[in-house]
Amino acid sequence: MNTEESNLKPDELKDLVPPMGYCIASNTIIVEGAKVGFMYREEPDNNTDSGWRFLSGTEHQQYADNPKNSQELEVNVIANLDPAIIPHLNLPFGTDLERKAGTDDFRKI
Repeated sequence: MNTEESNLKPDELKDLVPPMGYCIASNTIIVEGAKVGFMYREEPDNNTDSGWRFLSGTEHQQYADNPKNSQELEVNVIANLDPAIIPHLNLPFGTDLERKAGTDDFRKI
């Protein structure tokens, strides 16, 4: 797990979720500290991929299309940055969730 480029210090990382593989998350969450605004789970690329993808919802398409603006890391890192995602992590592939504005609740879209 690499938290060097995040706003989370390695000694602050707690085991909030069991190991489930890596996810892909936007640097707006990892580096800038934005909350997860949109999360979706697609079929994994390989056996170490959880399938989860996390975006703040503020990324424009050009930003999202640039691979330098996202990172692969353990799902637990994102759970530490935004614990509101935890209740949804066992949902099946094909799940799309959006945060209800101003809350820690998500709704299926």
